[in-house]
Amino acid sequence: MRALRDLYLNTRVVRRLCRSATSPSRCSTPTPEPSTSIAESSSRPSTARCTAFRACTQCADDCLSEKDVASLVKCIRIDLDCADICAATARVLSRQTEYDANLTRAQLQACVVACQTCAEECEQHAEHGMQHCVVCAAECRRCETACQELLQAIA
Repeated sequence: MRALRDLYLNTRVVRRLCRSATSPSRCSTPTPEPSTSIAESSSRPSTARCTAFRACTQCADDCLSEKDVASLVKCIRIDLDCADICAATARVLSRQTEYDANLTRAQLQACVVACQTCAEECEQHAEHGMQHCVVCAAECRRCETACQELLQAIA
């Protein structure tokens, strides 16, 4: 439990969650010193990186510029839903105060489902040569894995 608290207080998680697939972190979150009583443990999940919210937003924008937008309506909707859920998850994980394990678990589970759904949809379009869907699916799979690792840390 202390390792998880330390994880949430550690701003490296925020930086990793905010890092885009193509550029370094540009988050303006300050780097406060973690509380010594909470920061006792050094064990953390190895990957807490989720850039899916940016990739999903970009994918939705790119889908809108495709010739046959009507066939991509479902993909666009799922991209935007996934982006919102991933961004909310990043905000929940970045808070610097005591977390609620039940709320955090529910948010991480929602992020896993959203990323799975989005990746599956984008993988279908990626087979037809849509490069933005290839990138989005890959980022969603990475985020899904990171959230699953955090869920295991909570358990």
